[in-house]
Amino acid sequence: MAVGDLSFHVRKGEVMGLLGPNGAGKSTTLMMLTGFLPPSSGSATVAGISLDDTLGIRRQIGYLPENAPSYTDLDVQSHLRFVGRMHGLPVGTLQERVAAVAGLCGLQEVLPRRIDELSKGYRQRVGLAASMLHDPQCLILDEPITGLDPNQIVEVRRLIRQIGEHKTVLLSSHVLSEVQAACDRIMIIDQGRLRAIGTPAELAGQMRGGSVLRLRLKGETQQMERQLQARLPDVSIHSDGTDKPDVLILQHADPEAQLAEEAFRAAVAADAVILEMVPESATLEDVFRRMTGGRA
Repeated sequence: MAVGDLSFHVRKGEVMGLLGPNGAGKSTTLMMLTGFLPPSSGSATVAGISLDDTLGIRRQIGYLPENAPSYTDLDVQSHLRFVGRMHGLPVGTLQERVAAVAGLCGLQEVLPRRIDELSKGYRQRVGLAASMLHDPQCLILDEPITGLDPNQIVEVRRLIRQIGEHKTVLLSSHVLSEVQAACDRIMIIDQGRLRAIGTPAELAGQMRGGSVLRLRLKGETQQMERQLQARLPDVSIHSDGTDKPDVLILQHADPEAQLAEEAFRAAVAADAVILEMVPESATLEDVFRRMTGGRA
């Protein structure tokens, strides 16, 4: 079984990252959600439409595969118009939709150019524009930054974030740093099952089992400790293992504990100065490796 007991919900106005090692079931999940592969059991809905309604689902989804297909001998405008006609867009609104997605994806200047003359970054933009022509409620993006240079990655990431303000976006990628930068929440699957889901901060908190904050202080550190204990009775306060008396490590079992805010208030009450405040957390790579057993 490629995917089993996988349950999640992505809200409108949210970018969800899908992570997992090779063979985890990412592509199978995307193929089922886009209607290309019927599930053997279970159910799912997109914008309230069941996967049983394949055509209805495809009207609600814009799909950008890893290697976005395009007619490279066409210019960008002709290609987008062709895709729009395939989606059944009325002739009266087709040019309006082409202009709208071209503006959103920054393609106005290259509309008359042939696709085979464009850079990889612009081709990705063309694919993204084509996936949005029919104004879908949900976008599914499979490895959208593969092959892009650093400047193009920044541009496409910014575009995804902008689109995610109004659409539901599910983004699959192997580049952990880009998923962390582009996504509101992240889910990690392995061997076809959901291993973790949450914001990057929540996943890091689960990894460490709570919140950790490193402080470097000037002033009465003992008074600072007393103030912190009074404000957060469950906080653990200890040194960093060196002989520096001005460095404190705060740890709390609750990942949502407001350590930074309470540390500021305690410093004011203790007449101490916070010279440095650094939250310590596991990296997304740490979380990924722990949840997948270190498999590539």
